[in-house]
Amino acid sequence: MIGLTGTSRLLKALGDETRLRILHLLAQEELSGTDLMEILNVGQSRISTHLALLKEVGLVNDRRVGRRTHHSIAPGPAAGLWESALAAGGPTPELEADLAGLEELRARRKDARRAYFDRVAATFGEELLPGRTWEGLARALLELAPRGRYVDLGIGDGLLTLMLAEIAVSVSAVDISPEMLAQLARRAAERGIDNIEWIEAEIEDLPMPDASHDCAVLSQALHHAVVPQRALEEARRVLVPGGRVLVIDLLAHGEEWVREKHQHAHLGFTEAALAELLDAAGFEAVRVQRAARDPQPPHFMTLVATGTRT
Repeated sequence: MIGLTGTSRLLKALGDETRLRILHLLAQEELSGTDLMEILNVGQSRISTHLALLKEVGLVNDRRVGRRTHHSIAPGPAAGLWESALAAGGPTPELEADLAGLEELRARRKDARRAYFDRVAATFGEELLPGRTWEGLARALLELAPRGRYVDLGIGDGLLTLMLAEIAVSVSAVDISPEMLAQLARRAAERGIDNIEWIEAEIEDLPMPDASHDCAVLSQALHHAVVPQRALEEARRVLVPGGRVLVIDLLAHGEEWVREKHQHAHLGFTEAALAELLDAAGFEAVRVQRAARDPQPPHFMTLVATGTRT
């Protein structure tokens, strides 16, 4: 229960337009203070003061992500109060402008990811990338024995896509970067491979029908997804009943430099966290195991996970 004093402080916190706008934005997704400054066009000190007060009365949670602090709506009975306050006011030009600013922020993030992959597409295969080992890849391919229709979500340097094409009926190659897709198409043509479909899209929003593939592969791609569970849910959606997902990714690590250099949204996953993501996405018979350790420092460890859509 919230005491009388707590209720008074809570109502006082809600009596400010900027704080209501902050709550409205955080209800859409987790954001950093810098994000809120940009969207609301408010200085750092004011944003920090508002966030501190909202956290103090239990409306906002925060967590450290690298050098930034990300903020989100705190669960609990107090959430209904600010929702009621916004609903009473109805849609306003300020709230609509805030949502437009959030969409612009999302678009810039997407452009930054696309620009990175476009920039490195021609030499991607020569880069030292976290978790890319032949041993890990070979062990993962043992899970892909059946011939069928594959979707490769986030093609990277395309090595796995080309290998899949040699055993598959067809492969749908999905990537956010048109330059990545173009580089892979050129290499496929050089090898006479003609059973690959090229799809420019986010792995969290696939433009393909339900139950259209037999196997979905995410090789070192899930850590690029802003919302990994959404990517796994999309993978499950496009699988036929009995279809399988294969995830090759990094064991959780602390190498913060990969966020900027390689556009990693997440620093890998623990075995338990990856299993929970697959379970939450609706997969069954989930299995997660360590596959291989990079020989060079910082010795990234590769995880291999599988699951079935029953």
